[in-house]
Amino acid sequence: MGPHPAVAAIRLAVRRVLHDILNEHSRAPGDTPDEPLPTPLVLVACSGGADSMALASALAFEAPKLGVRAGGVTVDHGLQPGSDLRAAEVVLRLTGLGLTPAESVAVTVGREGGPEAAARDARYAALDAAAERHGAAAVLLGHTRDDQAETVLLGLARGSGIRSLSGMAAVSGAGGRYRRPFLALDRQTARKACMVQSLPVWDDPHNTDPAYTRSRLRHEGLPALEKALGKGVVEALARTARLSRDDADALDAWAGQADATVRDAAGLLECAKLFALPSAVRRRVLRRAVIEAGSPAGSLFAGHIEEVDRLITGWRGQGAINLPGKVVARRQGGRLVIRQG
Repeated sequence: MGPHPAVAAIRLAVRRVLHDILNEHSRAPGDTPDEPLPTPLVLVACSGGADSMALASALAFEAPKLGVRAGGVTVDHGLQPGSDLRAAEVVLRLTGLGLTPAESVAVTVGREGGPEAAARDARYAALDAAAERHGAAAVLLGHTRDDQAETVLLGLARGSGIRSLSGMAAVSGAGGRYRRPFLALDRQTARKACMVQSLPVWDDPHNTDPAYTRSRLRHEGLPALEKALGKGVVEALARTARLSRDDADALDAWAGQADATVRDAAGLLECAKLFALPSAVRRRVLRRAVIEAGSPAGSLFAGHIEEVDRLITGWRGQGAINLPGKVVARRQGGRLVIRQG
């Protein structure tokens, strides 16, 4: 008798990702055939919740069969009393699954961008450092289809562009470090997989705390949408993310090609040539230019780029525009000058 359908589904998702990682790290043409290839290490980021525990269990099961080393990392955000003890418990669970290395990393969460964004930034910084320290080929994250739907709705509520609506990528980070095997699986599948395997899970109280936007969306917003529109809202939002990502990738590629065609010999952006571009492409060119000048991407919003765009499309002699990172954009002699002021 085979495994429970939920367990089979999560294992299959992880197996596919591990195959991708192995293919990417296979011997390149010209390598010395007699030299043994290093065995890749894959880490799982595990909070102790159902999604990440299901992911850790599936990784522990699939990795040895494919000749992959598997380890785990849990991040102690220090935001709740006893968080260090819970992190230590997660490390014991990871070790019990046979994952090694298994470690806890404590971080200090700042305040920039709000509590959720600050915690996320601290977490990814810690995971990046752990991956570098251990030489990991990839880090697996337990985001599910439900998480993807929430991310799309949050982007929609902010009035963000199509890139924000594309949600989380299956592969992201420097060199494709982060992998999300569960984006096509719902949260209930992961929880059921933990239940039938008798895996202990920890339910983070922040996930039900109405002080957090994502928590309100999860427990109030999405259920209200499903009540009004019927079942299938989560699946539809996840599908929107996939379609939006395809469109955003195509527009980004177009903007990359267009960038070289709208600059003069000195490399300055020419306003007349920018004006001739479709607005979606032009704004991407402008966003890239502002980031290259020193604006932090995470602090740069659609409203900022719209202001810069008006220097092209609504020129009335207006003055310079101040942007995050002390970057200033101004129009001079038919050119757009963007630099740190």
